[in-house]
Amino acid sequence: MTVHILPPDLQATRPPPSPDPLIVVEDVAKRFVDGRTGRVTAALEHLSFAIREGEFVCLLGPSGCGKSSVLDLLCGFEQPSAGRIRVEGGPVREPGPDRGIVFQEALLFPWLSVLDNITFAPRLAGVPAALYRPRAARLIALMGLDGFENHAPYELSGGMRQRAAIARAWISEPRILLMDEPFGALDAQTRLGMQEQLLIAREATGATVLFVTHDIEEALFLADRILVLSGRPGRVAREIPVPFGRSRRYSALLTDERFGRLKREIVEEFRAG
Repeated sequence: MTVHILPPDLQATRPPPSPDPLIVVEDVAKRFVDGRTGRVTAALEHLSFAIREGEFVCLLGPSGCGKSSVLDLLCGFEQPSAGRIRVEGGPVREPGPDRGIVFQEALLFPWLSVLDNITFAPRLAGVPAALYRPRAARLIALMGLDGFENHAPYELSGGMRQRAAIARAWISEPRILLMDEPFGALDAQTRLGMQEQLLIAREATGATVLFVTHDIEEALFLADRILVLSGRPGRVAREIPVPFGRSRRYSALLTDERFGRLKREIVEEFRAG
């Protein structure tokens, strides 16, 4: 996959970030009750963390540790069984345009073109085309989808469909982008290209990103900070600041001694957990 370098006119103009955290999760628990048997499953317990505006944070943990449940709570799809979740100082009670979500599968509407998929939310909300069309054009350029605006999803590769899904999540200009293992189904080469493209797009938009993954190398490549979750019920077992600059290339990280050391430490954390 070709990584598209961002033209200067697409650079975002961003105000200085607030000193207060944008996202605060305080002693959160999430339990699910089986309606048939009454059995209670604890997905999360005593989960606490905060994310500052403009950070790229990865939630890293084994399958079943509650990573996706954290995103459901932040989206407002679910409510915590205990504890509090705040975004911009207010409680999260329902989904909102301040939070965009990208799922593991692209989930594009197969009967709509790429452009119509990307612009679906503003069109549904009655936003004038004069406002959302320029945004869509910028995102299409940013995600390397020029020339495919009128294609149907089935005419695209898996990586291109996921880029369209990311553009769709960004069209409403959310302050927070929540991503649930969005590259997990892609082949290794496409996945690496998507990771590099995401870093470029994040720098352009200034969005705060919370990215769920079980891939240690992916977390080290993408994140400013990694929150390692324990096994179920999930809680933050360790917080790892990632010591690399934001202009990253995977090939350079592979030869960085810190990359190998942190990967070994996280592997041991998983084994101990």
